[in-house]
Amino acid sequence: MHTDGWIYLDNNATTPLAPEVFEAMTVWLRDQFYNPSSAYEAARPARDAVERARESVARLLGAGARSEVIFTSGATEANNAALWGALRANPERTHVITSSVEHPAVLEVAKEIQRLGYRVTFLPVSTRGTLDPKDLLKALTPDTAVVSLMHANNETGVIFPVGDLARMVKQADPKVLFHTDATQSVGKVPFRMESEFQAVDLLSLSAHKLHGPKGVGALYVRRGARWRPYLLGGHQERGRRAGTENVAGIVGLGKACDLARESFVQEARLRGIQRRMEQQVKERIPRVLINGEGADRLPNTSNFAFEFVEGEGILMALQDHRILASSGSACTSGSLDPSHVLKAMDVPFTAAHGSLRISTSRYTTEAEIDRLVAVLPGVIESLRRISPYWDSDRNAPREGAEVFIQGKFRKEG
Repeated sequence: MHTDGWIYLDNNATTPLAPEVFEAMTVWLRDQFYNPSSAYEAARPARDAVERARESVARLLGAGARSEVIFTSGATEANNAALWGALRANPERTHVITSSVEHPAVLEVAKEIQRLGYRVTFLPVSTRGTLDPKDLLKALTPDTAVVSLMHANNETGVIFPVGDLARMVKQADPKVLFHTDATQSVGKVPFRMESEFQAVDLLSLSAHKLHGPKGVGALYVRRGARWRPYLLGGHQERGRRAGTENVAGIVGLGKACDLARESFVQEARLRGIQRRMEQQVKERIPRVLINGEGADRLPNTSNFAFEFVEGEGILMALQDHRILASSGSACTSGSLDPSHVLKAMDVPFTAAHGSLRISTSRYTTEAEIDRLVAVLPGVIESLRRISPYWDSDRNAPREGAEVFIQGKFRKEG
């Protein structure tokens, strides 16, 4: 895919628009501009296009009916709608359960819910980023309204066994709603809402994470789930989400879903690239951790933590080689703290700042990964050469560096 000479390895942030998606959207941006809710015959093609896209999303999810799919402006709206809608529909229940490693689109909503007087439980994770099901069962109370657990982590790619966790919750209390933010995993791994995810009531997704357009997503709401609309004001989406439908965006999402169903054969290729890349990085660069290693992970996501360097420096150096990636550390936004995900995983302080996330897509080539692997050892070596905690002659930390840094961190933090 044309990227003006850049090697793009930040697909968990956003994906390039598939050419087929662009082509599918064009007519709805130019000629077929009608409001799908209009009563005249000229608007019927727009209505039909929205419904075809709804069917495409339902097929990708393995859902029982397209009526379970509600179009939104993206996963952030879908996550908000899932949580607030669950609470509004069950006012007698005032407890929410989520995890400590959720995307801010869930985490910040949970914090706001907490500020309004609800009880919120933030489940911990292991050093591999996994969740202990026993912690979830212990957290359930008679007033739990909704459990919201992501399917795959956006930083590490670690997958939670959402289908099993949802079944456990339903067995303990059938009235608890179960929501999963599947933004990072829809289109990368198969979903079967009518079998392995049968106990999941609500699921969020976004088009721009699977080579669709930005500004459109969907919320899956299982038939019979006690949930109330979040956006009010019109009858669109069968009265479940007010606002004129973004027809071109919805068509784009539908086409992206169709392409994703055809591209699941890429999963094995991407997993092979991931395995080879991680092995070569570990062989060529000392003192590197792979966050989430040993856990079930997405085939496209690798999160490295290089000790005694800063993630921001890694990203800037890679840009000089025309390679685009991202850091799992919040240092890119001016904060000196590691990301909440790495802190929850108890990644050593010496490594948490040196995080690098590589996220591939079906357009990523082996040659691009080979280029990254060829460049990265020199980048890390150069950054460590100027680190006061690294002995370049020994290619190892200076004596006492780890004790000093961790001791300093304890005193300050």
